[in-house]
Amino acid sequence: MESSDFKKIIERSLEIRKKYHALELTHHGSKWTVEEDALAFLTDAGLIGRNVMSQQQRWPKANTDTELEHKLGESIWWLIVLADRMEIDLEEAIEKFLSKTEQLMNM
Repeated sequence: MESSDFKKIIERSLEIRKKYHALELTHHGSKWTVEEDALAFLTDAGLIGRNVMSQQQRWPKANTDTELEHKLGESIWWLIVLADRMEIDLEEAIEKFLSKTEQLMNM
């Protein structure tokens, strides 16, 4: 994936988040906090774990591939949202992580 593709994914993600903020204002009178966004991300990450267990026949739930795919995408979306709300450049964060890890792994 090229950097420009990732930038488009980030832009689309943030536009969707704006729409959710509008719904939150309508339903609750305020936008979710960063902490509430983080909790929503953690909830979805937990569901990924459960769906992976199901997919690997380690948890008794059938037909989870579609839900697993959705939750994986949603979790990436949440990470984009969280990074933006905390003013972290996600592309830069990923690059730093990869470079540091490659160095640790002697790559």
